Amino acid sequence: MPSTVIVATDGSPLAVQAARRALAVLDPADEVVVATVIRELDDSLALDGSGHAGATFTEAELREHQAAAKAEGEATLAETVAALGLDGATTRMVEGDAGPALCALAAELGAAAIVIGTRGRGGFKRALLGSVSDHVVRNAPCPVVVVGAADED
Repeated sequence: MPSTVIVATDGSPLAVQAARRALAVLDPADEVVVATVIRELDDSLALDGSGHAGATFTEAELREHQAAAKAEGEATLAETVAALGLDGATTRMVEGDAGPALCALAAELGAAAIVIGTRGRGGFKRALLGSVSDHVVRNAPCPVVVVGAADED
């Protein structure tokens, strides 16, 4: 059965370093999927408002914002693939909240593992801000390899 490893990236040097270190300890995968998540905008709130506030964007501004987010996501994927030397890697850009979106992608692909970095926030900041890596570890349908900021060279 072919194995698929998802490498989650936000384009940061930490994400690339985490991927490099984690891939070095994993068995070679049949397929490496480099994935990034872009924030999904609620079209109805962005264009119509919430009832108490007017629209956040005009339709043209919303399209422009979505196009910019997709272009940034594509650049993040290309830069990560190049930095890791993964010429044959598949890339995937998904929309939504990062943790749930990565878990859904892993389920969709039947991934053998997810590789993700963490900024190493303390417990208080993590409780207030949430943590993508925490969500993925707790909800992924496969093993997760987390490389923290303290683990960097």
